Amino acid sequence: VQLQASGGGLVQAGGSLRLSCAASIDIYRMGWYRQAPGQQRGLVATVTRGGLINYADSVKGRFTISRDNAKNTVYLQMNSLSAEDTAVYYCNGGPPWRNPGDYWGQGTQVTVSS
Repeated sequence: VQLQASGGGLVQAGGSLRLSCAASIDIYRMGWYRQAPGQQRGLVATVTRGGLINYADSVKGRFTISRDNAKNTVYLQMNSLSAEDTAVYYCNGGPPWRNPGDYWGQGTQVTVSS
């Protein structure tokens, strides 16, 4: 199983970025986790094939996760970015009984300049 993430980069505070992650197979739950320097990897948002969504409190109202089941692709629209959002973002996927799932993408760097 391969997860191919894209869309990271450098943006100013208050700006927006959109991440994409394409899976090589159909996966029940897909989502995003992030890891800042010196911190543990933590949840950003997940979405199931049926559309059930879970967000970390820190991103509610600013980030929107969505998926295109026909393309096995998940998206993360990130608005109102702040320096605290700077991290490596990892795409994740897995079956219903594994959260986070076993499949990880390669990570994409998001850097927000203040």
